[in-house]
Amino acid sequence: MKKTLLSAGLLLGMALFAGNAQADLEVGDDAPDFSLKGSDGETYKLSDFKGKQAVVVAWFPKAFTGGCTAECKSLREHGETLRKFDVAHFAASCDEEELNEKFAESLDLDYPILSDPTRETAKAYGLIKGDKKNASRATVYVGKDGKILLIEKSVKTGTHGEQVAATLEELDVDKK
Repeated sequence: MKKTLLSAGLLLGMALFAGNAQADLEVGDDAPDFSLKGSDGETYKLSDFKGKQAVVVAWFPKAFTGGCTAECKSLREHGETLRKFDVAHFAASCDEEELNEKFAESLDLDYPILSDPTRETAKAYGLIKGDKKNASRATVYVGKDGKILLIEKSVKTGTHGEQVAATLEELDVDKK
């Protein structure tokens, strides 16, 4: 009897845990909507781009760190190439808005950094596991239809601008 109750309790606990676990997003899934403030003072909603433009969000762990600085600079340096595509592109982190504003200003960025201090959006995209404070480095590509085109987890920070442009080409994202 004790074994049966223990087994039933264990199965119930596993079912509850599985129900609360975040499944990883896959290509073709609806991209979770978000509303995040950018370093330019504007608020950006993913749903505002649906049917109009593809969206790229390059998530980085922490402002003012080496890899994140290199990644954001590379996106800036390749901005002209990225703007040839019909895409809205952003960087994003879980840093506070004020920190991302200072970071964007220090790098003279020509695109906004989105702030997700509640970590809700990063969690919805599967970029925060457990009780971590920072999002994993990954770039999310969302099609005009609001579906996930790709979540790129292998990011080369120093050449990420080139990498994003090549990926947009491979995904056959419309050009302007």
